[in-house]
Amino acid sequence: MKVEPLARLERHAKRLGEIAAVAGKYGLSDWFGGFGYPWLQDRLRSSDGQTLSGLTTAARLRLALTELGTTFIKLGQMLSTRADIVGAELAGELAGLQSNVPADLSGAARETLEADLGGKVEELFKSFDDTPLAAASIAQVHGARLPGGESVVVKIRRAGIEAKVVTDLEIVQGLAELLEKHSPGLRPYQPVAITRQFRRTLLREMDFSYEKRNLQDFARRFERDATVHIPRVFEELCSHQIITMERLEGIPGTDVAALQASGEDLAEFARRGANMYLEMVFRDGFYHADPHPGNLMLLPGCVVGVLDCGQVGRLDDELRDEVEALLLAVVENDADQVTESVLRLGAVPPDCARDRLRGDLDDFMSDYIGHPLGDIHVGQALSNLIEIIRSHHITLPPPLALLLKTLILLEGTSRRFNPGFSLAELMAPFCRRMALRRLSPRRLQRRA
Repeated sequence: MKVEPLARLERHAKRLGEIAAVAGKYGLSDWFGGFGYPWLQDRLRSSDGQTLSGLTTAARLRLALTELGTTFIKLGQMLSTRADIVGAELAGELAGLQSNVPADLSGAARETLEADLGGKVEELFKSFDDTPLAAASIAQVHGARLPGGESVVVKIRRAGIEAKVVTDLEIVQGLAELLEKHSPGLRPYQPVAITRQFRRTLLREMDFSYEKRNLQDFARRFERDATVHIPRVFEELCSHQIITMERLEGIPGTDVAALQASGEDLAEFARRGANMYLEMVFRDGFYHADPHPGNLMLLPGCVVGVLDCGQVGRLDDELRDEVEALLLAVVENDADQVTESVLRLGAVPPDCARDRLRGDLDDFMSDYIGHPLGDIHVGQALSNLIEIIRSHHITLPPPLALLLKTLILLEGTSRRFNPGFSLAELMAPFCRRMALRRLSPRRLQRRA
């Protein structure tokens, strides 16, 4: 039986009141005041409506989402990949969302370990550090040593988090249903469909068996690449709430001073890391979707260590074919083909002015004609392309939006290691490979 959005919200009245209070605290209540339900409006008016002077609306939204916890932090991080919907300013602000939560008590982590792995911590590990190395909204990471002497890290899901997340997901879905019902201007952006996909993604991220398989899959794909190291998984010490993996010994990508003092070739490190991502995307269609500096580590010999494989992107054959067609059309400065690719890829409103779209895309490409590849900032170019698409109210499929966000973030991270890094130059041979692959009999038959 279908649950009406208001009933969905009333079922979680206490939590909704907390959300409304936070919205009011950050001056955001007016975003939710137009639903036309007195009960919901009363909840929204219950807050003090405090305004935080000097902060943009985007900054206040980021602070509110942070205060609301795991589900809303993850929702904001997802929306940061959707500049085609929320715009570049808000997407950029939400990209800075980080959880700031204290660690669980050590007893809670031990209880999860012993319940899931079926033994005492002292039997499972030679040593286990109760003080976590890191704590985030979904999990915390502890250092440990196995009976055989191997140094490992143990990622443990926070106790009791699943019930809280499920409640918040119900509320997010109810709000999305009300938005779609009462805000005609938002319907083309499909808030209900977006929140449903967000629900699937978040619940999958909370099930560590998926991340375990991601690690194992990446390890197989790069087992012959000496420039990349994926942590080994100790499967017998894993569950849907726990991952035990090899502890990488190196310099975190966030420690700029240590990187610069390492004596390693950081330009080569940046190139190897970016090349790994491009191989994942264009060779495998399966990639690590969060290339920020904290997820990369400089290992001895300028080897790239990869951390946190919970967020991944996938491109099926059809979407990869369309992405390749779009990229090659941009490279060939073919405005007609770029326009056709955008129209095929996106959800296009009936009143889309296609001639104006073509003109905007032609102007966009003219900015890059004749420029050396090393002078082209791929991240800025993709951001400009997304803004054009958004201005025509075209919505991209979520897998493509995630890919574009990943490439933008990849270039920024690579430039952190090497300010002279050029993603455009590194992508050139991949584009040549794409062009050749598209001429293969199998590809031609599939497109036919």
